Amino acid sequence: MSDYEIRRYQVVDDDFLPQQIPPLLRQIYARRGVRRADELSLKASGLLHFSSLRDIDKAVELLLNALKNQEKVCICGDFDADGATSSALMVSALQAFGLQQVGYRVPNRMTDGYGLSVAMVEQLAVENVQLIVTVDNGIAAHDAIALAREKGIQVLVTDHHLPPEELPPANAIVNPNQHGCEFSSKNLAGVGVAFYVLLALRSALREQGVEPLPNLADWLDLVALGTVADVVPLDYNNRVLVQQGIARIRKGMSRPGIKALLEVANRDASQLAASDLGFALGPRINAAGRLDDIGLGIECLLAGETRAQQLAQQLNDLNQQRKSIETEMREHAESAVAKLCFDQGQVPDLVTLYQPDWHAGVIGIVAGRVKEQVNRPVIALANDDDEFLKGSARSVSGLHMRDLLERVHSLQPGIMERFGGHAMAAGLTMKKENLTRFSELAEQVASEWLSEEQKQRVFWSDGELTTTQLSLDSVNTLQSAGPWGQQFPEPMFDGQFELVDQRIVGERHLKLVVRHPQGELLDAIAFNVDTQQWPARQASVVELLYKPQLNHFRGRTNVQLLVEQIRAIR
Repeated sequence: MSDYEIRRYQVVDDDFLPQQIPPLLRQIYARRGVRRADELSLKASGLLHFSSLRDIDKAVELLLNALKNQEKVCICGDFDADGATSSALMVSALQAFGLQQVGYRVPNRMTDGYGLSVAMVEQLAVENVQLIVTVDNGIAAHDAIALAREKGIQVLVTDHHLPPEELPPANAIVNPNQHGCEFSSKNLAGVGVAFYVLLALRSALREQGVEPLPNLADWLDLVALGTVADVVPLDYNNRVLVQQGIARIRKGMSRPGIKALLEVANRDASQLAASDLGFALGPRINAAGRLDDIGLGIECLLAGETRAQQLAQQLNDLNQQRKSIETEMREHAESAVAKLCFDQGQVPDLVTLYQPDWHAGVIGIVAGRVKEQVNRPVIALANDDDEFLKGSARSVSGLHMRDLLERVHSLQPGIMERFGGHAMAAGLTMKKENLTRFSELAEQVASEWLSEEQKQRVFWSDGELTTTQLSLDSVNTLQSAGPWGQQFPEPMFDGQFELVDQRIVGERHLKLVVRHPQGELLDAIAFNVDTQQWPARQASVVELLYKPQLNHFRGRTNVQLLVEQIRAIR
């Protein structure tokens, strides 16, 4: 679908922001909800205090006892980048605090299912684990945690996912989204929750007179990576965490695993932006969880320099393999979507896609790609085994995907074996025999909940830029003004340009040279274009929706327009 609308933000009051900030940037900040000048200071001192987290004292007591008695502790993580960074953070930091017996266990996406399981608890009991600490999961692991308690294993849950009505019987639960938690930022990623628990632990040890203590700022590179990769909203608190982590990486103060991942991704650490964490590092760690074992990613983040370089290369190879699988699956999905489209060009209010030979580790990416194409919530499913399907769902703005699945469940209890997730992304498991009925119910709920406005493909622009605003200095100011991310979007602009040159590079990338209305020539690139439409040899003027960026190549730096949408005007 190529139809879309570009809307420009209105001019808003920005008088409360310092006048030395360029007018364009003041408007950008104000449009993104900045309401006080001190919100631009992303110092660590601006972080919310851990004391308002519910159960934080109980969590600290469990960890203090584990340290005092040198208990055997297992960190149980999740198989994505947030889970990997959370696991690496908790293991390495607890070791630095002096815990001698701490390891980790993460389920395999293909064989074990999500999160802490009964089978995992059984195994940990045999290994005489005394304390289980979940990171980025556990809030819904009722049966597994009940079994752990029966076996005398204490459980500390640290999680950020939405809780079920009945909480599991853990010794302590730290989750800003649980009922009764007064922590004002509900957007912490799993790694952010784990970091806050460690902050509280360090504070308690300091009060006891324990010295020296590790500087937890040394782990902010992991916190930044997990936070951006999990696409949680970048509220002020998360922006502080991300900015502090990025600053350390830029200064060369990151762990060897992150340095190695940047090298294989051909990213310059000194020029790092939040988008590099989301689009370069995160996918390489996620590839391990999707196609192999997320333990590769965790080990890379824990490793010394030589081992980290080896593991980063393995992760890079897996990511290339993931891209190949994804491309084939996406083509199948796009073909299926084309068949779903009616003569009027309509698309169902929710698109359900299933193909028996799809790889279950990549369906989430495919769902996301198709969602971007059709601007509808999408659920992609693959075989879990001979009886069950595993699904991954991606939603559009304004439709809460987990709530939709909850509604489907209420309409027909038992149609899904399990489900969970967030507003924009969720996962589910169901019997194959329920697929048709599930698809009908899911589309029915989406039709009831989606407004016509939500079905429109709308992109928001900060307006047109002059050639002065497209200078190296101005673009550098914009890029360094972040971190940009979910619900604090990177500035995007639009305008009409004379088309001077166009050619396809690689498989589906369109390289452009355009002339600004004020006369200056600019390079531009659009990724993954429809090669049946582009190059458009008859086009002389194009409308671009773009992000200006600095392109560093062979020792030279120039401004390049990263094109998000393009259409011919004439």
